[in-house]
Amino acid sequence: MAWRTADVLIVGAGIHGCRLAFHLMRQGAQRVLAIDKEYLGAAATGKSSSLVRMHYTDDPEARLAVRSYQYFRNWAEVVGGDCGFTQTGFLRLVKPVDYPHLRKNVDRLQCLGVNTRVVTRDEIAEIQPGLNTADVEIAAYEPESGYAEATLCAVEFMTAARAAGAELLSETRATAVRVAGGRVVGVETNRGEIAAPTVVVVASVWTRELLQPLGVELPLYPVRHQVAFLLRPPALARGHVMAIDGTLDMYFRPHGPALTLVGAREGEVIDDPDHYDEGVSEEFLLTVAEKLSHRFPPFAEAGFQRGIAGFYDMTPDSKPLLGAVPGYEGLYVEAGFSGTGFKIAPAVGEAMAELITNGRAQTVDLTLFRLTRFAEGQPIYGPYEYHDYISKHAQPAAG
Repeated sequence: MAWRTADVLIVGAGIHGCRLAFHLMRQGAQRVLAIDKEYLGAAATGKSSSLVRMHYTDDPEARLAVRSYQYFRNWAEVVGGDCGFTQTGFLRLVKPVDYPHLRKNVDRLQCLGVNTRVVTRDEIAEIQPGLNTADVEIAAYEPESGYAEATLCAVEFMTAARAAGAELLSETRATAVRVAGGRVVGVETNRGEIAAPTVVVVASVWTRELLQPLGVELPLYPVRHQVAFLLRPPALARGHVMAIDGTLDMYFRPHGPALTLVGAREGEVIDDPDHYDEGVSEEFLLTVAEKLSHRFPPFAEAGFQRGIAGFYDMTPDSKPLLGAVPGYEGLYVEAGFSGTGFKIAPAVGEAMAELITNGRAQTVDLTLFRLTRFAEGQPIYGPYEYHDYISKHAQPAAG
């Protein structure tokens, strides 16, 4: 006999599981239960850099980011509570070889409704005084973008979902997905079996090991990612713009009233996501300090406050796997967000809830993110990619 029952069971209670519960309740789903092997937001969500921007080189993710931005911007009215959104403006810097692609991508994004434009070196200096632009001629600028707080977002999504009738169980680790007659029937956990006709596995890289016994092989692998928090120098006490700097392969944003978060865009594949080094290396600190001081000379006097390492759940094209699992009715997957999942989370949840409850994602089409795209030779790449954009662990498009 099952220990618990649900109509929809969500495996994983990070930002993605929590916002899915929220959207399922809004779509009219009944008896929604989310479980987590630890507690809400304990894994990647609690270590997210939480950038909110819309500059993508492919239309599918850009559409999700545009839709999601409206949630962050109007959080209190749409979700309730506070998501910690702070508008800073956002700059996307690229290598000179990519300037033509940058211009084309800005044109594309403007057609999708993004408030963005190409800015010159002089305009960058006006947007952010003190930024070193000696090696930068142009950049893409989004004046309305910024950052939020991922854990706070997850909490608020789940608070609203629970107020509507959803449930959350912590310290409940899924150990196996149960199927019978070509459809899902529930999940086995460390606390007993949970029976459910619909199961959504939103468990980052652990999704792969849960589905392997069913003969489902997902190309997911964890890549370690380090970030450092630096004490802002007096010259930048009032804050600064947020940026992804493709010329130096780093990104940075303000973090609260006194700190700056800085990260690099590459890391190493880790063997065990349950046991890895969550600290930052001296080599990493020296590297990002040098890069940030080059772009922002006042940071030459900045002090190190703390650092942390998490991991990205990567796919070969650095795009998520979203949708139904072929061959198993009622079984769905959300995984492989590859380090850019936070900013598209609200819209993905909305579209997945539509797919689960109505059989079709209407807000934003998720077909391109299907689980079978790699077997079909259909990875997702934009027409104007950057030389810095694809992770060294991903497989770039031919040609």
